[in-house]
Amino acid sequence: MTNALAGTSDETLPDFPMPRAAGCPFAPPPEMLKLHAEKPVSKVRLWDGSVHWLVTRYDDQKALYGDQRLSVDTSRQGFPYANEAFRNSVIKAPPSFLNMDDPDHARIRRMVTAPFAIKRIEALRPAIQAMTDSLIDAMLDGPKPANLVEAFSLPLPSLVICALLGVPYEDHDFFQENSSVGLRRDVKPEEVRAATMAQLAYLERQLDAKVVTPADDMLSDIAARMDAGDLTRSEASMLGVLLLGAGHETSANMIALGVLALLEHPDQLAIIRDTDDPKVLANASEEMLRYLTIVHMGQRRLALEDVEVGGQLIRAGEGVIIPGATGNWEADQFPDPDRLDVTRDARRHMAFGFGIHQCLGQPLARLELQIAYQTLFRRIPTLRLATEMEKLPFKNDGLVYGVYELPVTW
Repeated sequence: MTNALAGTSDETLPDFPMPRAAGCPFAPPPEMLKLHAEKPVSKVRLWDGSVHWLVTRYDDQKALYGDQRLSVDTSRQGFPYANEAFRNSVIKAPPSFLNMDDPDHARIRRMVTAPFAIKRIEALRPAIQAMTDSLIDAMLDGPKPANLVEAFSLPLPSLVICALLGVPYEDHDFFQENSSVGLRRDVKPEEVRAATMAQLAYLERQLDAKVVTPADDMLSDIAARMDAGDLTRSEASMLGVLLLGAGHETSANMIALGVLALLEHPDQLAIIRDTDDPKVLANASEEMLRYLTIVHMGQRRLALEDVEVGGQLIRAGEGVIIPGATGNWEADQFPDPDRLDVTRDARRHMAFGFGIHQCLGQPLARLELQIAYQTLFRRIPTLRLATEMEKLPFKNDGLVYGVYELPVTW
């Protein structure tokens, strides 16, 4: 068996990822919570038999996120890949700034930071509100029950990111289908490669058009950077792929899973539905992010130097997995963490990561959640599940957690 940790041959190590408990779709896996309580820095085995460190406590996770002795460069030997397709895509696809260390990461990130500034994102509120209302109008006029994923949670962030980037929304089926391929845990390498190449070709065509006919959108800015030589053609197209995919996949999953969680907690739903205070809505969205932590496969890193964390020495060349769900469900940080409480102060959560690699689009995601949750429940106060919880198809097989379908009625 090939191991990332020297001298490790223990066949009894737990496999990662770990299954969630039946009937507890929002809670982190019980085996992971047990490790968090008893052995917060421990070894786990991945799909390929390799062994890496699992770091589960909040303070340790935060320290590792901010430690640049840990690399996000997936091309380095020993990196803890989520699956075979992810490993193969590193070899065959252009690098993304998401998987770059500084200074390359900082160089590219600086070019796309301004459009995600909080004030600029807040200026989008009226437009996002109008999109939200339009989708709810269409759902109310359509058949019952409705699939909330198809009717609302997926098209809303897709509309928003298309408008922000400046790509035609009529192409949304193409990029939604292709960007979701790489998020499946059991996907084949050739499927990921085909989807990535299709997206890169699409973004290259869009960038070429923006060079000739620029507009007031992010893709035109990226195209101008490419034309000026600040970005290579490969960097620009990969940046477009990243923004287009990440801009709708995570928000879509958060909206649908959050709606389900609120339907299961009607007292918390009522707080969101009935408030007129934007601060209450903002706070509630932070709690939803903490409680659900949909990036449930954990952030991945590779130690470039020896690093001590939680009393354990992690040696250079060893892989590290940081499952944010355990940190966000830590009682020392968030009392009664298994209780959804939209009035608690959850701003310290790390659903978006932490440090220089934290999610670039988090201001946009926050705004989408605030608008989506309240508008949906205020406009459809009788919204309810149209099936049993046990019959819902959860994305246990995905790198991002959520539901494939959410049948609702009213």
